[in-house]
Amino acid sequence: MNPSFSASEAIEEPATGGLRTWERVMRRGVDAARGGQLLLAEGLYLQALGLAQPLLDAGCAECADDRIAAFVVTHLNLSDLHRDAERTEDAVAHLCVAHCRLMALLRDPFAEPALQQAACRHSRETHAALVAHLGEHGVHPAILAALRAGCMPFPPPGITLH
Repeated sequence: MNPSFSASEAIEEPATGGLRTWERVMRRGVDAARGGQLLLAEGLYLQALGLAQPLLDAGCAECADDRIAAFVVTHLNLSDLHRDAERTEDAVAHLCVAHCRLMALLRDPFAEPALQQAACRHSRETHAALVAHLGEHGVHPAILAALRAGCMPFPPPGITLH
């Protein structure tokens, strides 16, 4: 099934960033996707991604777990949307970018420890999505490379085992 992509309303630029704005934009995107307005949903998800990416920067005052969750959820929603539209390469790209960014945060000696801990927790979701894609679609070089990016000595820098 290849759902049609159509837009019936404009995507507006948010006045401010942050998690509240991200959440509002994502809800509109989810509603658009559920309503079959896939082009609008994609635009809103991309707008949300633009809001989520700066949340990973140092000095952001928002909760670390919420910051990582926003980034991961946005990429997973985009991946699902593209998969359902039979845009496999786009779906793969979002899965890989999300997972590799989390792995990079885990390896970054200057990253906030709370952000690294959140990245470690949320990497289970991105890892599971990569493995699920392999199960559904077979081997894909980018998926394998992203999974290899997760191979690291444990514990990663900044993570304390209890």
